[in-house]
Amino acid sequence: MGIVVVEICDSNLMSALELEHLEELYPEIAVLRADCMNLCGLCKLRPYAMVNGNRVFAATTEECVEKIKAAIEAELAVFHDI
Repeated sequence: MGIVVVEICDSNLMSALELEHLEELYPEIAVLRADCMNLCGLCKLRPYAMVNGNRVFAATTEECVEKIKAAIEAELAVFHDI
């Protein structure tokens, strides 16, 4: 498993995307899919994912992917600075 975990709810719009390709861009991450992440209110309203336990969401799936990448890079920066 990676040092950064990206969790995707199967009921959210993000589940339609092949986000596992992020593991090729960032070998230190793991993309996990869950049946339900108990954030149903957010899940119905907009695309979202959890990056190391932090919610990342946006108005569109494209914007959400960009925010996920930014969150991944911020998390990785902490590990590279150590």
